[in-house]
Amino acid sequence: MSEKKERDKELNIWDHLAELSDRLRVIFYSIMIGTILMMALPGNLDFLKNPLEFYTPLVAVILNKVKNDMIGGANIKVIGLELTAPLELYLIASIVFGFIISIPIIAYEIFRYLDPALHEHERRPIYTFVAAFSILFATGVIFAYVILAPFMIRALIPFFTAVGAEPVISVKDFYNLIFAFCLASGFTFTFPAFFVLLVKYGILSTSLLTKNRRYVYAALFIITAVATPDGGIPADLMLLIPMVILMEASVFVGRHFEKQREKEERQKQSS
Repeated sequence: MSEKKERDKELNIWDHLAELSDRLRVIFYSIMIGTILMMALPGNLDFLKNPLEFYTPLVAVILNKVKNDMIGGANIKVIGLELTAPLELYLIASIVFGFIISIPIIAYEIFRYLDPALHEHERRPIYTFVAAFSILFATGVIFAYVILAPFMIRALIPFFTAVGAEPVISVKDFYNLIFAFCLASGFTFTFPAFFVLLVKYGILSTSLLTKNRRYVYAALFIITAVATPDGGIPADLMLLIPMVILMEASVFVGRHFEKQREKEERQKQSS
């Protein structure tokens, strides 16, 4: 008897729920510990010279780097505006970065819970999809952080001058915009992975895109406009172009699965 069958035989629904509860507890604790570490760990070792002085925590060093990367030498001031805004940002950023450094543990716990329940022929497509999703999401986040977000911020500066306003931004609005922008770009980049998965299982066909390109890419343009609300048409096009390239690549991969499925169907009919 296989390991999967033995496990299914030994575990009932309550055992599965108990295992799920244990693994969720591990995930929760890992995120909490990661958050505390981000809040407490010093960003440099200068505090060792005088431990009684207030040191700069790691999360503050990361936030300052984000601000410098986004603004660079641009004439923009980021202010607190509200008394509790820096504290709220400090806590939210710690949770976000705590979650990020916990991703390996989260992925491992999900893998350990789902893997025994999958058949051998199910593992490869699922793990391939997860790998593709992760790579595309990371690529989208990096693309937004390195190219789109700095471009968007610098593109908005002339409008301050045009209306006679000082380029001053609330610290919460600034970082919320950057984080939301990077996440939206990351998820937008994952659309091809879902498209290929649906094509592989026969839910969609590549002809849906090839025969309706103008409508599909018009819809993608709307999606990129939502993902880049303050960047204008140039930012929308900068996100749309790599999306078009990725979608065309997904059509190429999807056709491979369609040909493979057609071959299997012909073999069944001939047998």
